Amino acid sequence: MADRTLGPPLLPSFNLPPQALPDAPALPRPNLDLPRAELPTFKPMLVPSGALRGPTGKEEEEEDDEPTAAEVQRVNIPFTDITVPIPQEEIMVTAATTAMISVVATLTATSLFKHCVKVFKPLIMQLAKRIQKKLNGSNGKAEEPSG
Repeated sequence: MADRTLGPPLLPSFNLPPQALPDAPALPRPNLDLPRAELPTFKPMLVPSGALRGPTGKEEEEEDDEPTAAEVQRVNIPFTDITVPIPQEEIMVTAATTAMISVVATLTATSLFKHCVKVFKPLIMQLAKRIQKKLNGSNGKAEEPSG
């Protein structure tokens, strides 16, 4: 055999004539104004002071919605000048109990659902195969169920 040196493969190609593209048309630069919005304004209302009394003849009920300074505990965050209020113990216990119960209920329901799927899936598949077999048998077709 003769000694041949193989170079890169030659691919079919052709040369296109040079193209002359026209210059881009000169367009005016768009002049866009900044967007403007009208902000809503309102006339301030005067709020009556707590010294005003209600109509006579009715008993006034005193409601103390705001906790007093003794009821609110505050904690100073170390190395900062920040003071954080902490809710009362009853509120914290209620929130923690509610959170715990919701997490336990969710985990229990998820586990129960997964177990039910594992138990009922073979039964439903078997029932589906029997129904399909009856339907195919009554039509006179001998088709195999897919799956």
